[in-house]
Amino acid sequence: MRHLLDTRTLAKDDALLLLDTAEEMSATQQREMRKLPALRGKTVVNLFYEDSTRTRISFEAAAKRLSADVINFSAKGSSVSKGESLKDTAQTLQAIGADGVVIRHPASGAPERLARSGWIDAGVLNAGDGTHEHPTQALLDAFTMRRRLFGAEGSRGRDLDGVSVVIVGDLAHSRVARSNLWLLNVLGANVTFVAPETLQPYGARGWPVTVRHSLDEALREDAPDVVMLLRIQTERMHAAFFPNEREYARHWGLDDARLGVLTERAIVMHPGPMNRGLEISSTAADGPRSTVLEQVENGVSVRMAALYLLLSGERSSND
Repeated sequence: MRHLLDTRTLAKDDALLLLDTAEEMSATQQREMRKLPALRGKTVVNLFYEDSTRTRISFEAAAKRLSADVINFSAKGSSVSKGESLKDTAQTLQAIGADGVVIRHPASGAPERLARSGWIDAGVLNAGDGTHEHPTQALLDAFTMRRRLFGAEGSRGRDLDGVSVVIVGDLAHSRVARSNLWLLNVLGANVTFVAPETLQPYGARGWPVTVRHSLDEALREDAPDVVMLLRIQTERMHAAFFPNEREYARHWGLDDARLGVLTERAIVMHPGPMNRGLEISSTAADGPRSTVLEQVENGVSVRMAALYLLLSGERSSND
């Protein structure tokens, strides 16, 4: 693998390699000495043009546990805030010898632009770009699904064939929903999008997904093994997409009543941060079905796997 930019073009074999490598990384994190020498001498730059807590910390922990040197670069207070272009920033990173660049950017396509530009030889990992994709979030979600549904030992080498996944919430603005759809599709899962029409992604009916407007209908008809709730991204909204929060919670929130109709083995997921009482009740968020904290923990193992597979070999501009 040269870069990890999206899940839409990720082959099934590569996806399973990432997930199985993450299992190996997870096993090393149960030891007293969790640090591995795999990326000793490598430099990883976290290049974040958008605020982030979970993703940046997760990538930083992953790189450090592989013994890489980590440089955290925030657009705020840097030359970027003075108008420096992505090209100039990339050339600066090239000059300091960056081996890997983890980039989060508000513009869809920015990571691919960086990877294909020739400005830098480093491997590029997309940590979220606009409303486009967030591939490592989808990978850690799939990793969590495999473990919960099949057990840690039973998940190695296994896809998600036949697993029913219902994704509910602000799908229109969600890069997590898009990345999950493409990855889950290649792994054989059946995906349903649930949201009011105003929050359905443009063109979704041409994608390999069932589109519904009613969460109650989805829970009844699709018998989901996984219900994934997504945050309402008010910071990306410039118009009224639903009447009010109370109305949204009544129709599309996973409340205690809806939690009670889930199948016995069904799990509840959320990439965070959560709006309790809006898209998810506290009972659902904190109960035994919830994988919220496991997703955070598993994110480190998945990002260790991605960094290892991209950066552990010799690299050149001709790779």
